[in-house]
Amino acid sequence: MTAKATLPLRRWLIDLGASALLVGAALAGFWPTFGGPGFLPAAIGGILLGLLVAAVSAWRGWGILIVAGLTVVVYFLFGGALALPQTTIVGVVPGLDTLTGLALGAVTSWKQLLTTVAPVSVVDGYGLVPFLVALLASVTTASLALRLRRPGWALIPAGAAFALVIALGVPDPAFPLVQGIVFAVVAAAWVSLRTWWAPQSGVIEAAAADPSRGAQMRMRRLLGAGAVLAIAAGAGVAASAVAAPAQPRHVFRDVIIPPFNIRDYASPLQSFRKNVRDEADETLFTATGLPKGARIRLGAMDEYDGVVYNVTDGGPGTSSAFTPIRTNMSPTAEGVPATVHVKIGDYKGVWLPDAGAVSQITFDGDRAEDLRRNTYYNPATGTAVAVPGLRKGDAYTLQTVLPTEIKDSQLGDAKFGVVPKSKQTNVPDDLATLAAETVEDAKTPIEQVRALETFLAEGGYFSHGLEGEVISRAGHGAERITTLLGGQQMIGDDEQYAVTMTLMARELDIPARVVMGYYPDEDHAKDKVFKATGDDVHAWVEVNFAGFGWLPFDPTPPEDKVPNQQNTKPKVDPKPQVLQPPPPPQEPVDLPPTLPDDREPEDDSANIWGIIGTILAIGGISLGVIALLASPFIVIGAWKAARRRSRRNAEHAADRISGGWDELTDRASDYGAHTVQGATRVEDAATVATALSVRSVTALADRADAQVFGPTDPTPEDVDAFWQEVDGIVAGMGAEAGFWKRLRARLNMRSLLGGGAMAAKLGELKDAAAARVRRDGGTIDKNTSAAPDSAAPESETK
Repeated sequence: MTAKATLPLRRWLIDLGASALLVGAALAGFWPTFGGPGFLPAAIGGILLGLLVAAVSAWRGWGILIVAGLTVVVYFLFGGALALPQTTIVGVVPGLDTLTGLALGAVTSWKQLLTTVAPVSVVDGYGLVPFLVALLASVTTASLALRLRRPGWALIPAGAAFALVIALGVPDPAFPLVQGIVFAVVAAAWVSLRTWWAPQSGVIEAAAADPSRGAQMRMRRLLGAGAVLAIAAGAGVAASAVAAPAQPRHVFRDVIIPPFNIRDYASPLQSFRKNVRDEADETLFTATGLPKGARIRLGAMDEYDGVVYNVTDGGPGTSSAFTPIRTNMSPTAEGVPATVHVKIGDYKGVWLPDAGAVSQITFDGDRAEDLRRNTYYNPATGTAVAVPGLRKGDAYTLQTVLPTEIKDSQLGDAKFGVVPKSKQTNVPDDLATLAAETVEDAKTPIEQVRALETFLAEGGYFSHGLEGEVISRAGHGAERITTLLGGQQMIGDDEQYAVTMTLMARELDIPARVVMGYYPDEDHAKDKVFKATGDDVHAWVEVNFAGFGWLPFDPTPPEDKVPNQQNTKPKVDPKPQVLQPPPPPQEPVDLPPTLPDDREPEDDSANIWGIIGTILAIGGISLGVIALLASPFIVIGAWKAARRRSRRNAEHAADRISGGWDELTDRASDYGAHTVQGATRVEDAATVATALSVRSVTALADRADAQVFGPTDPTPEDVDAFWQEVDGIVAGMGAEAGFWKRLRARLNMRSLLGGGAMAAKLGELKDAAAARVRRDGGTIDKNTSAAPDSAAPESETK
């Protein structure tokens, strides 16, 4: 065991203070991830506990194993109060749930943070991440500072914590200028003081011979260091004012895909007629606290394929962008706050009934934890999905904001909002012509929507097609909509009319979608408890108005407007129907039944403690080793993948071609080809062909020059073909190399940090200039960097 440390008190205070400031500056990057200061108790607590562990261990001279063990003990003793207070006894004493959450959270909290849309909440357990980072970073930083003669080694874990917080955060930085200045100033000042106090310091030797001269030299060095720091800070502030980043930074969150796909489940609209026919008298669920006029939502659909209206298969902000539930899910919602308690009766399905813009969902009952962990919400559509499926007895409370009623006079000349990116295919013929004729006399956007609504609501008739009613087939495929519009009388229910109006609106580029849900009739609108039955199911249309959001419209005729049963023939003799009715709604997959457990309660407790012991023994040691060994692969691979994606998805087509060439030369550089900074693509191609025996790269260089500097922009097909050829050449490089050479190439950082990056940036600037000239109507030669009538160098960089 190492002897006890005998350091001066000022040295202890300076080292511990510098370590705290360095780690604190790094952890400030979590601010936008948590949407505010909610993470600070966990972060500050982790820093203080880490400094305490490091100080005690250094004072007692304990080795690394004791330090690691003490850190684990502190983590389990104080982690509950600081990171998981909702699981503790009276907010402080850790219970069994606390210890289990801490043990599992050390492994799973990172993934949960990255797969949840920010901002996240500490009460959902995400505070464990800043607490872990703070504890480990402060223990390591302070231990190195107190034990080593060279303080520079202690900057490594602090810098690693800084990079980790950025990687785990969001693309938008928190306080980059303040963080950078604090980290740089503290590091420089701390290293200077430690060097000044070192035994070999010339100042100390001079002070021994002449105390007055030593004091004078100390003051000069102190003033000089302060001046350097002040100048550096001022230069950083000035540079940041004019050097804003051109693109958002890339983080791990960008390449992590949440493990959920809403397209695995059937559209709720497919079960519309089943609700009406089979569940008309069954109480599906009850809703307490629902204000008058509010509607319960099941699903919002905006993509049509000629058979069914469904959620789109898109990205963030679309009808398929579901993320795990959390608190404060709708921070910008405006309207009337409400608390709605829902209890499930005979309703079965994965689509969760909700209302308005939901901020928080709190489950009750035996399955509360399972539902909480497997429920997803889409703030863009205000709909939710419970993957385990809802069944009788489930209950939950909605903290929501319900929109206020908007009158037509308030809309005035308000324009339409953004049209959804979803596709509308196999739309019935002549529907666009009919829609245009319907809104021909409308002058404002709201008048256009009202014209479509009135055309269907006043020109059609209502029928579910049940026993004793006029025939009205279920479904909303293209053939069914054609029959609705082509008959002598329009006959249908909410399903057909809502789909028809949405299709007509989308044909006119009006942002519209179909919504299915429940709401009471006028006789029960004032009831305190809404008992939803199959007779209360409805479908309506929502249209997006700029500045007002999505507003509801009801194109379905009144239920008492029934057709004349003696005059329901279509205009022409219908052909035999060959289309099958829409597929039945998909039921949630039944999981295998749980086998009975005959064990005594004592065995369950012993098993839980056994799991915790195993995690502490194995995970505490091996997990750290594995993470340390795998970190270079993860960081470098993610960095290269993010850069490739940025190049592939550049704004202009010419930039995507240029980016593809840069990707090829970077990969060649990783495999050992020494490209020259400032060389043309043809010169780089010759270097790559010679070094790696890839002959096809020369033709690709000419092709890149022709497409980047040509008179017209490359087409999307040209870009796809170019990148496919780049990928083929890169794959050929790896196929001809051995395993170890491929591994070295993947870990090679020359293309990330070397001169090639500067050359690529210069090439991008010149290619952008070429694209501007082309858009202005001029042409540019591939061997120049400006328009034909301007002076330019004879060659162009890649």
